[in-house]
Amino acid sequence: MKKWTLQDVILLALVAIIFSAFYWVMGPIYNVIYGLLGVLGWQPIVNDLTLGGWMMAAPLAAVLLRRAGAGLLAEMLAAAGEMFLGGAYGLSTLLSGFVQGLGSELGFTLTGYRSYRLGLWLSTLTGTVLTFGWDLVKSGYDHYAFGFLLLLFCVRYLSLFFFCGLLVHWINRLLVRAHLLTNED
Repeated sequence: MKKWTLQDVILLALVAIIFSAFYWVMGPIYNVIYGLLGVLGWQPIVNDLTLGGWMMAAPLAAVLLRRAGAGLLAEMLAAAGEMFLGGAYGLSTLLSGFVQGLGSELGFTLTGYRSYRLGLWLSTLTGTVLTFGWDLVKSGYDHYAFGFLLLLFCVRYLSLFFFCGLLVHWINRLLVRAHLLTNED
């Protein structure tokens, strides 16, 4: 494994700071969507619909830095930043950041940190599976009927696929095209 450079640490810090602010803004957006879908009785879907937005720091850091542990570290730092900005979820944000970062990091781990394109797509799947398992315990998902659980899982995967897969890939491509990165994978 390559050693971390000062440039890597600065880039990691920038990703964490940007996503701290983004996650903090996601709180009120979540509440608005929750209120709108609540009228239809769809409150449980809101968590799964928006989760991908709350997990972008990990795959972006992993793809940009190409270092083992970058995703988990970025997600934890972004969660801490959100908490310090006054995010509504307090200390539980750190635990969520750990689970989300770990879920994303697992996708890159499965490739041995050799294929970041494949790792990115795998991270959407491992992130979905790990966070869904966590919500079975934490959020009481284990009380829902199987068909509804399947719907929630699919909505969560589509959210992660869009935010943590497609958007992260597009951001990486834009940075490569702007000659700010040389990532070829």
